[in-house]
Amino acid sequence: MAFSSLIYGLYLYMLLFSLGYAQLSPNYYATTCPKALSTIRTAVHNAVVKEHRMGASLLRMHFHDCFVNGCDASVLLDDISPSFTGEKTAGPNANSLRGFDVIDTIKSQVESICPGVVSCADILAVAARDSVVALGGPSWQVELGRRDSTTASYDAANTDLPSPLMDLSDLISALSRKGFTAKEMVALAGSHTIGQARCLMFRGRLYNETNIDSALATSLKSDCPTTGSDDNLSPLDATSPVIFDNSYFKNLVNNKGLLHSDQQLFSGGSTNSQVKTYSTDPFTFYADFANAMIKMGKLSPLTGTDGQIRTDCRKVN
Repeated sequence: MAFSSLIYGLYLYMLLFSLGYAQLSPNYYATTCPKALSTIRTAVHNAVVKEHRMGASLLRMHFHDCFVNGCDASVLLDDISPSFTGEKTAGPNANSLRGFDVIDTIKSQVESICPGVVSCADILAVAARDSVVALGGPSWQVELGRRDSTTASYDAANTDLPSPLMDLSDLISALSRKGFTAKEMVALAGSHTIGQARCLMFRGRLYNETNIDSALATSLKSDCPTTGSDDNLSPLDATSPVIFDNSYFKNLVNNKGLLHSDQQLFSGGSTNSQVKTYSTDPFTFYADFANAMIKMGKLSPLTGTDGQIRTDCRKVN
C-alpha cells in the first residue's frame, strides 16, 4: 500500500511538473493578445535601427535575467524602497546593463492593446530573439507563458553570472550549474559577435596577456590606457560589430578576442575544435545558438499562479 502511494505521488509530481512546462507555448498569446509578438517585433526593430548597439543590450538583458533565479524579469525591478535591493546595482549589471527604457516602451505599447496579459519576462525573451534577427542573425521559436517575479536577488546576480575574467574551466562550471554543456556555453558565447565592453573589463588582457594580436592590442590601448578611462567602449567583435555573424569565432582563432573569457574558448583547451567549426560554418553556429537560446529561455520560469503579470516592469503590482 505504501509503495503504491509512493508511485502515485511520483506520478502526480511528474504530471504537475509537465503541466508547468506545458504552460510554456509559442502560441500562448494567440487568443489573449494576438498582436503581442508583432508589437514587440516592431518596437525592437525601431530601437535597433535607431541604435544598433541596442540589439546586443536587449539580448544581454535576457541572459542576465535568466541566469539569476530563472527567466522571471527580476532584473527589471528598481530599488524602490530601502528594504528592497534589486539586481540592477549588482556588479555585473551596474553601469553596464542597459535597454530598460526600450523594455518600458514595449511594455507600455503591449499594455495599451492587452492590459495585464503579457509578462515582462516574455517581453524580454521575445525582444532578445527579435534583436538577433534585426542584426542579421538566426530566429527561433520562443516559448511563452512566463510570469513575473515579485522579488529579485542582488546576491545571486553577483554570484551566478559568468565573469569576463574567468578561465575556461570556470566558464564551463558556471554554465554547467545552470544545466548547459560546454558546447552550449560556446554557442551562447557567440552572442559576443555584437555589443561592446568597457575598458575596465579587458584592460588586464590588454596589458598582461600575450595571446592577443599585436595590432589589435595597439589599436585598443589608445582608448584604454593603463589607468583611467574605465568606461570607454570597444566592440567585442571589431570585424563586424553590428552584424550577428560568426566573425567572433574567426577573431578567436586569430587571437583577437577582446575579453579574457572570450579568448579562453580558443586557448589550447577542449573547446578549440568547436570554435574552429563555428569560424568556418556559420550555419552550424546559428543552429546551435538558437537551440541554446530556447533552452536558456526555459530556465526556471514562473507559470500558472506563481508570480504575477506586472503592469510596470520596474515594480511589483
